[in-house]
Amino acid sequence: MKEHVIHRRLTFALQAILVVGFIAELWAKQWFAAVITGAIILITFVPLFVEKRFRVFIPPEVVLLSIAFVFASLFLGEVRGYYELYWWWDIALHTGSGFLLGVIGFLLVYLLNETEEIGVHMKPGFVAFFAFLFAVGIGALWEIFEFSMDSFFGMNMQKVMLGDPSGLTDTMWDLIVDTLGALIISVLGYGYLKTARNESFLERWIYAFIKSNPRFFNQRR
Repeated sequence: MKEHVIHRRLTFALQAILVVGFIAELWAKQWFAAVITGAIILITFVPLFVEKRFRVFIPPEVVLLSIAFVFASLFLGEVRGYYELYWWWDIALHTGSGFLLGVIGFLLVYLLNETEEIGVHMKPGFVAFFAFLFAVGIGALWEIFEFSMDSFFGMNMQKVMLGDPSGLTDTMWDLIVDTLGALIISVLGYGYLKTARNESFLERWIYAFIKSNPRFFNQRR
């Protein structure tokens, strides 16, 4: 319980920083940055909306990681220019996105697999495989989005640099680290389904998700 309080306070702290940044950008008349930051603030409230609207408990750790990722990628990366300041920023975030999307994909298919009304029962290997493909697929769609924004709106989301005018190297490294992050989460999730022990962080999150959302699950094991 104490950990949950800490996670929620950290989440609030990130949101407070975004609000301060939004006000500062308005004061400096940086309208485009203010619009982006305002949109980021709204995005950080999506988990809360999901919890209230669909009565789904989301582990505070997952909420914090999701908001931290949005904060680091959009606010620090795009608005504050961290992608240009630190060469490793993009790689680190794509690795993190592989982890995060793997967790989301695993929880999604696990929910479908254990919901009595749906009547689907998949083996642990397939659940882990789906989580892996979900994360890699979303990562690939994001790369298509980056390419489209660069092509049609003249942006530099692919981080085109000298020696790589096509952005291919950036895209391939993004997909590689997305895949590695998703693979690690899939292996951990598979281990949970096979042993049902709360030894890794993912296994603890899954257990917390199940315990707090009993109406979704039919305990078959």
